[in-house]
Amino acid sequence: MPDVKEILALDRAHVWHPYGPMPGRQEPLVVESASGVRLRVAGVGELVDGMSSWWSAIHGYNHPVLNAAARDQLDRMSHVMFGGLTHEPAVRLAKRLVDLTPEGLEHVFLADSGSVSVEVALKMCLQYWRSLGRPEKRRMLTWRGGYHGDTWQPMAVCDPQGGMHSLWQGVLPQQVFADLPPAGFDAYDAAYAEHLHDMIGRHAHELAGVIVEPVVQGAGGMRVHSPRYLRALREACDAHDVLLVFDEIATGFGRTGALFAADHAGVTPDVMCLGKSLTGGYLTMAATLCTPRVADGIARGEVPVLAHGPTFMGNPLAAAVAGASIDLLLGQDWQTEVKRIGTGLTAALAPAAELPYVRDVRVLGALGVVQLDHQVDMAAATAAAVRAGVWLRPFRDLIYTMPPYVTGDEDVAAIGRAVCAAARASGEARA
Repeated sequence: MPDVKEILALDRAHVWHPYGPMPGRQEPLVVESASGVRLRVAGVGELVDGMSSWWSAIHGYNHPVLNAAARDQLDRMSHVMFGGLTHEPAVRLAKRLVDLTPEGLEHVFLADSGSVSVEVALKMCLQYWRSLGRPEKRRMLTWRGGYHGDTWQPMAVCDPQGGMHSLWQGVLPQQVFADLPPAGFDAYDAAYAEHLHDMIGRHAHELAGVIVEPVVQGAGGMRVHSPRYLRALREACDAHDVLLVFDEIATGFGRTGALFAADHAGVTPDVMCLGKSLTGGYLTMAATLCTPRVADGIARGEVPVLAHGPTFMGNPLAAAVAGASIDLLLGQDWQTEVKRIGTGLTAALAPAAELPYVRDVRVLGALGVVQLDHQVDMAAATAAAVRAGVWLRPFRDLIYTMPPYVTGDEDVAAIGRAVCAAARASGEARA
């Protein structure tokens, strides 16, 4: 067993954690192992994972099927460069993604992470118009409340005011922002759809594309909107000759109750980004898919190649596990499992609606959110969840959960109780 005190001392001295200062102000928990939906934490015991490791571990941990896929591929080769070479795991994965995603997405660029897949998507849009002799079409339109990653171009299409990247205003490329989409999966405002049409039409001469998170805005606020707005975007982009990009990094592979959020609307974007649960949370990998229109347009340019090539692009180990993860997902009645989790979360989170400092409680698919009327007291909320036997990672004014699809009913109920406990603890700490 590791020396926990030594690990924490070295961590504090040398390790810079995400969205944290250096050195850190809060001591992290030390995870010793993970299996099923449980994390074994030093000095604490087992915690039910309510986060799927930032929404990626949809099958839980230490899954025998995914372990076997990794071991089998490891015995063949763990990595080989993708420039001038190819291999079966990546080719099979690309074909599988083409078959599963909305019809018309036929070409796959395999990247390292979700943020890089968005970088590639935006580069595709920009290079497409440059190749067609329209370099003035170089801005992107999105709506408020979005989040697309922490690298440079993705930061530019995150919400510049309410998001995490306001520090970079005046440095990042200046994009075009439509109003925040109205909340509610079943709510539709024709006036807002008209606003989208107007914004795209007004800026079409300078727009390379429109990028949005379909149906659920993730780290920007866990907000849910009507799929009908996706159809409005598709119609407006077609009418004004603008490319449409869906960022499905968080929503892909069943999280919203459809295999991809675009399926709720029956819409095919010109470009789609995938990541997170692509490999079942085992290895980092992402994908950017596009239509032949986009690929052919880029090929007509003075530089006829997409000038992007990550060192670990198409990594065989990650591709093999991704293929096994997709097989595992589709080999079960995943829709029933996601619906079951959603039903459980609806019941388990209901008590939170009675708390005086809770602004909203919402559930869609296997996603549950409690929104407070104040910034979460992270220390108080996290401690309360741990006492309840659950790992949660709140942010901003949100205490939310995206459990693995294999989470049983009792554990879903435990997660719900922990979310409620975390909300109470944060409210009491504020008071």
